[in-house]
Amino acid sequence: MPPILAIVGRPNVGKSTLFNRLTRSKRALVDNRPGITRDRIHGIITHEGLQMTLVDTGGFENLGQDPLQKRVRAQVDTAISEADRVIFMVDGREGVLPGDEEMARILRRTQKKVFLAANKIDGPEKEHLVNDFYQLGYETVYALSAAHGYGVKALLHDLAKGLSPSRDTSENADEIRVAVLGKPNVGKSSLINRILKTDRLVVSELPGTTRDTVDTTFFYGGRKYLLIDTAGIRRKSRVREKIDKFSMIKAIKSLDRCHVAVLLLDGAEGVSDQDARICGYAFEKGRGLVLAVNKWDLVKENTEKKDQLERGIQRRLKFIAFAPRINLSALTGEHVMKLFAGIDSVYDQFSMRISTALVNRAIQEIIEKHPPSRIGSGRLKFYYATQTRTKPPTFIVFVNRPDMLHFSYERFLNNQLRVHLGLSRTSIKLIFRER
Repeated sequence: MPPILAIVGRPNVGKSTLFNRLTRSKRALVDNRPGITRDRIHGIITHEGLQMTLVDTGGFENLGQDPLQKRVRAQVDTAISEADRVIFMVDGREGVLPGDEEMARILRRTQKKVFLAANKIDGPEKEHLVNDFYQLGYETVYALSAAHGYGVKALLHDLAKGLSPSRDTSENADEIRVAVLGKPNVGKSSLINRILKTDRLVVSELPGTTRDTVDTTFFYGGRKYLLIDTAGIRRKSRVREKIDKFSMIKAIKSLDRCHVAVLLLDGAEGVSDQDARICGYAFEKGRGLVLAVNKWDLVKENTEKKDQLERGIQRRLKFIAFAPRINLSALTGEHVMKLFAGIDSVYDQFSMRISTALVNRAIQEIIEKHPPSRIGSGRLKFYYATQTRTKPPTFIVFVNRPDMLHFSYERFLNNQLRVHLGLSRTSIKLIFRER
């Protein structure tokens, strides 16, 4: 593994802003309000040829018995214990506060190499503000502005000194990227924690606990997976706060970089219009799909709830009937690892390449049995087809008149071709062109 750098500090001192600047991304959500980041967010940075893993953490607070803050605190403690070096961020304009002093005491006990960074120092004329922080016991205080980049290079240069490059060559190995999507509070983070057998993600009964998309690498059955936890996707009419809007945008954008989307349903609640809408997002993006019904322990002995669930899936989700379905319980662990058999089967078909001869033979058999209807005096003629890409399998079909193709026959051809080509568990894309 590459060396790990963890960013810690009180809420709203600029940790996520620094993370985004160093990773040259917008991975971490940033807002003026404290407490936006809750889970650990990972990103890869490179300095002078050295690759390092940067970890953003939630704001360190001591709020007594607040259960959510306890879980965030546990994430911070884990990040510190795993880190090779720690960036301790403070607010240069506010001076030393009790939370900074407590954080300094905790870091001293860990015996980690710590770099104290006073943020919000926009230029040399304000560097005198850092003098107050020497009382925390560090020889060097780095004055910087995460928002504007002032002083960041000097910090990064010293962070990288003495670190050894990673010897692990598996970083570039092929991985199956899996995004877990669903409504708020259906158990997405609980499912990933159960898979990993650790409290990797903050879990709470409060909906909206997860705000960022959180990536975690996982090895199982000889294959490498990147598990992407996402924020719950609400109905647009229920999104009132700016931060919730950004969280939803990031959740939907995770479809652009995943291979397989696991669509998590609350089995006890049944299938809602919003569940169908989320499935529609993944379907339209052409992702591989696995339907996971969570809280099966609350449903399997209840005939009425099971019947209601079945009717809802058949009525609202019939457009993804090809997707494998796994009934599971993130709480008890029942059937959770069976999820990977479904993911593997979908991914293998999603990335399959088929010979041109086989594609054309299948299309020929389909149109001979069920030719397209005539439209006026013209007739639609099929010449040949070929696969142009995978993920999803995409085929170009050359015809004489693409405008004569009725959408119902296109849908029929799509469904039949999946069956003939052994692609029964993935969607395919057909593009019709005039020869």
